[in-house]
Amino acid sequence: MSAETEQPQVEESLISHLIELRSRIIRSVLAVAVLFVALFPFREWLYTELAEPLVRHLPHGGHLIATEVSSPFFTPIKLTAVLALVLAMPVVIYQFWAFVSPGLYRHEKRLARPLLVSAVLLFYTGCAFAYFLVMPAAFRFLTAVTPQGVEMMTDINHYLSFVLTLFFAFGLCFEVPVAVVILVAIGLLSVDKLRKSRPYVVVVCFAAAAVLTPPDVMSQVLLAVPMYLLFEAGILAAKLLVRPGDDASDA
Repeated sequence: MSAETEQPQVEESLISHLIELRSRIIRSVLAVAVLFVALFPFREWLYTELAEPLVRHLPHGGHLIATEVSSPFFTPIKLTAVLALVLAMPVVIYQFWAFVSPGLYRHEKRLARPLLVSAVLLFYTGCAFAYFLVMPAAFRFLTAVTPQGVEMMTDINHYLSFVLTLFFAFGLCFEVPVAVVILVAIGLLSVDKLRKSRPYVVVVCFAAAAVLTPPDVMSQVLLAVPMYLLFEAGILAAKLLVRPGDDASDA
């Protein structure tokens, strides 16, 4: 085939890929938009449920406050938008997978499918873990150490920022098994090296927990221990999923 005939085919292939990419992006944005519209009527209820772990531990008569005029309106909307994006993540990841999977080798597809599903489920699990276990323990501690004569009144926008940071911190930390499998799959680390590094991993887990969680010991333990257990789960998953000798020959 001559260079004159190859050039139009390359350009046509590039255009078709760009059109498909645009289609995948539009579908992802539509999924987020549909969820946002569906959740919008419940925005105030959603914020009330999000604030419940703190309100439950406030002194009698305690409540959240709004220090900005527009906060009561925009803060629940911000929460709804973030929640719509998080809930639409399976659709977004599927669109990404549908776009890139035709160019992957067979062994890459075999490894990527469980990793993508696990990444979503682990992130959701980390957020739920933070909401049901960590936040009650943290707010119980923070309200208990409030000095005498100080009334704890938290701004609703600052509270939302704090909680979203906590959710994303725990969600990302729960991705440890996925990160371990990827490191083994690309050859950066081996299962044997990971096993030998266990003492250092324990230190890293507690150091990360000290930085990412509120200052109470319980919250730090509630992050550090699951992180280490997830590290062990990642070693097991890497041993089961990553097969020696995977290469381009099995395309």
